Amino acid sequence: MVDFSDPKRRPRYLSKLVMAALLTAMCVLMLTQPPCHRRAAPSVFSIHQPGVAHVLVTGGAGYIGSHAALRLLKDSFRVTIVDNLSRGNIGAVKVLQNLFPEPGRLQFIQADLGDPKAVNRIFAENAFDAVMHFAAVAYVGESTLEPLRYYHNITANTLVVLEAMATHNVKTLIYSSTCATYGEPEKMPITEETPQFPINPYGKAKKMAEDIILDFSKSKKADMAVMILRHQFACWVTDDQPYTTRYFNVIGSDPEGRLGEAPRPELREHGRISGACFDAALGIIPGLKVKGTDYETPDGTCVRDYIDVTDLVDAHVKALNKAEKGRVGIYNVGTGKGRSVKEFVEACKKATGADIKVDYFPRRPGDYAEVYSNPTKINRELNWTAQHTDLHESLRVAWTWQKAHRSGYEPPQAMIL
Repeated sequence: MVDFSDPKRRPRYLSKLVMAALLTAMCVLMLTQPPCHRRAAPSVFSIHQPGVAHVLVTGGAGYIGSHAALRLLKDSFRVTIVDNLSRGNIGAVKVLQNLFPEPGRLQFIQADLGDPKAVNRIFAENAFDAVMHFAAVAYVGESTLEPLRYYHNITANTLVVLEAMATHNVKTLIYSSTCATYGEPEKMPITEETPQFPINPYGKAKKMAEDIILDFSKSKKADMAVMILRHQFACWVTDDQPYTTRYFNVIGSDPEGRLGEAPRPELREHGRISGACFDAALGIIPGLKVKGTDYETPDGTCVRDYIDVTDLVDAHVKALNKAEKGRVGIYNVGTGKGRSVKEFVEACKKATGADIKVDYFPRRPGDYAEVYSNPTKINRELNWTAQHTDLHESLRVAWTWQKAHRSGYEPPQAMIL
C-alpha cells in the first residue's frame, strides 16, 4: 500500500501521474494523425550527397529538355524537372519515370517559373548543384505577335531563376540560348565574336536574359560557373503562311526510340521543317512550301546548319562537366556545315518513303542564302564535335518515333511532386 499521509510525497506522486498521462495523450494524438501531419523523413533530393550531382532541368518536359534529362540520368546525375506543361509533354516525363524508377533519381515538379514564391520554395526544399535552363517559349513568329509574353517568359523568368540561385547558393548555370541573338550577321560563319543585334522579340528576350546572367556573374558575391550555349533553334524571318519551310534547325530524336518531338496541335504550324516534312508524309498537310530557289547556293535554296538533338544535349552535358566557378563560357553549337532546304526535303522523302509534294515560291525578303556557325571554339575548349551529321539518319530515327506516336505522347497518369 502507498501511504499518502506524508504531505511531501503526495505532490511528487501526482506530478508523475500527470506527466505520464500527458505523454500518453501525446503519443495517442501523434499516432492518430493522418500521415501528412507527421514529420516526414528528409527527401534524398533535399540533401547534398557526395559523388552525386543534382541538376535542376527547367523545361525538362519539352523536346530538348527531356532529351537532356535522359542523358543526365544515364550519366548518373540526380535530376529534378520543373515544367509548367504549357509547351512540354507529361508523357515525356512519364517515359523518364518508367526508365529510372529508383528512389532519388528523378522527380517532377509542375510549377511556373514566373511564380517567384513557388520557385523559391523549390530551391529551399531541394539541394541543387546546378541548373540547366531550357524553359522558354521559342517560336519567332509567335514572338512578334505576343512580344510581352516572350519577354516575361524568357527574360523575367530567367531573372527569377537567378535570384533563387543566388538566395540558395547554387553556383552553376548552363543556359540554353539561341543564335537568334545575332540577328542578321554580315559575315558567315557565325562566331562567338559576331555582334549581337537580334531582330525579333524572341532573340531580343534571349539576349536580355544573357545580359542579366553575364552582369550577375561579374558581381563579387556571385562566384558562378556559367556556360551559355547558342544554337540555331529559331528561324530568321517568318511570314504568316503555315508550313512554309521554317529553319528551326534542331532535328532528330533519341536513337533508342524512347523520346521524340510532339508539339501541341495548335502549335504545329510554328514548328520545325522536320515536323512539317513528317506532317506532309503522314498526310496531315498537303505538302511543303519552299520559299526561294534563286539563292547563290549549289541548288538555289537556302542553306542552314542542322544539328541533331543528341549532339545538342551532349554539348550541354560537356559544358556542365567543364563548368568552373568564376568562369563564363559562351559557345556556338553547330556542325559547321550547311545543308540546303532541297537537300533536307530529299533526305526526308528518303527517310519516310513518302512522295512529299513540294511547291516552290519566290524568296522572302531578308532571308539569308546561308546561315551556319563556326564550332571551332566549342571543339577546342569542350572537346565537343557533332557526331550525328548524317541528315538522312537523323530524320530516319525521328520518323521511326513519329510513326509509332502519331498522336504524340499518350496522356498517362503522372505523379506531380
